[in-house]
Amino acid sequence: MSAVLDKVRAGGLKPAGGLRLPHYLLLTAALLVLLSLVRVIDGANDVTSSGTVSAALRLAVPIFLAGLGGLWAERAGVINIGLEGMMILGTWTGAWAGYQWGPWIGVLAGVIGGALGGLLHAVATVSFGVDQIVSGVAINILGLGLTQFLAGLIFNTGEAKALGGGPRQSPPVEAIQTLTLPVLSGGKIGDWQSPDWLGALEKHHWFLVSDIAGILRGLTSQMSLLTLVAILLVPVSVFVLWRTAFGLRIRSCGEDPYAAESLGVKVYRMKYIAVVISGALSGLAGAFLVTVAAPLYQDGQTGGRGFIGLAAMIFGNWRPVGLAAGSLLFGYTDAMNVRGGGEAVHALLLFVAIILVAVGVRQFLRARRLSTLPDLAIENSGGVERRAVRGAYIGVVLSLVAAAALVVWFLLSDTVPGELVSFTPHLTTLLVLALASQRLRMPAADGVRYRRGEAR
Repeated sequence: MSAVLDKVRAGGLKPAGGLRLPHYLLLTAALLVLLSLVRVIDGANDVTSSGTVSAALRLAVPIFLAGLGGLWAERAGVINIGLEGMMILGTWTGAWAGYQWGPWIGVLAGVIGGALGGLLHAVATVSFGVDQIVSGVAINILGLGLTQFLAGLIFNTGEAKALGGGPRQSPPVEAIQTLTLPVLSGGKIGDWQSPDWLGALEKHHWFLVSDIAGILRGLTSQMSLLTLVAILLVPVSVFVLWRTAFGLRIRSCGEDPYAAESLGVKVYRMKYIAVVISGALSGLAGAFLVTVAAPLYQDGQTGGRGFIGLAAMIFGNWRPVGLAAGSLLFGYTDAMNVRGGGEAVHALLLFVAIILVAVGVRQFLRARRLSTLPDLAIENSGGVERRAVRGAYIGVVLSLVAAAALVVWFLLSDTVPGELVSFTPHLTTLLVLALASQRLRMPAADGVRYRRGEAR
């Protein structure tokens, strides 16, 4: 039994796929150079502008927070597709408290509202053994219906209505303060107007230098304090889940709850804690929407971000750093839709085409490596290696054909139709999950119904 927990402990420290920090840094640098090259070729300066980066970060945070909530629950073995409903609860409670007592009280109320949704999910799934998918769907429906009812009951009467509330929206909520680094990104301190060194570099549109300046300025200009809190949650979650005994107990419940039970772990308690934290993080995502992204609660405000957060969590292989990268990807494509429009997305056609060529080359090298295995090893694999070789060659063909189609599209057009631009974030979700599916490893007991004392 202890071997299971040793595996959990060891597996949590090794990055998926064998990659280390230097590999990630090199990959990031290569993508940045490629993005800068595409910008110069197409002249779409919004691709790496500070405004686009700032918008991408703002759009990525609620996705990340919802996905982080899903990660906590699933690391404890409980599937939580009720993230969307918990986010909705967070938006309403955050706006209700925020317009009366200030944005930070609104954030706290949003966290509590989401946590109550998580507690309901924990009671249904952990205590009563309700199917986790059914419970999550029920919470999504409940969150939507309950907030619509409460909005009409509270925001459409009395003082709230006089302040601008209505049956589908709350009165305005004060926005949370923002931070700007002086000298580097401008800003004003008292009567002193700070220089904007990064902004000056960005305006030159030089290859790579202006792109780096634009990205850094987007990260250091007008950043909300709540965005900074969300960024700090990445190392905090990594430390708690992978460097503490408490995190080990949480993850052991998601890998083998019966082995954890035999070693004295209180599995029910750990699952309850993880699912309530999951709901609280989703509620924080909802509070972010009403205190940073928009100054009030509106019906339908979450826009499916809870489900996109689940996709980002899967893309990140149930790890906070990977989840943050996936959230930034989805936020960036959404920012392209909001700011750059068809011209910016047109530049990304060439970017994606080059990425697909790289994927094709990698698949080809993998196929060649597998095809050089000794015949005995192939026979012992029961045909698995042969199927892997065929799959790799099929992947090569599909990647190159898709890349060629995108290059032709790029050369024969100057922009991308608006209908496709608005669909870009959802298309990105599908493509990322398809490309990432081969390297994923979910917790072994994720979604498995656990009853104390039962035999496996």
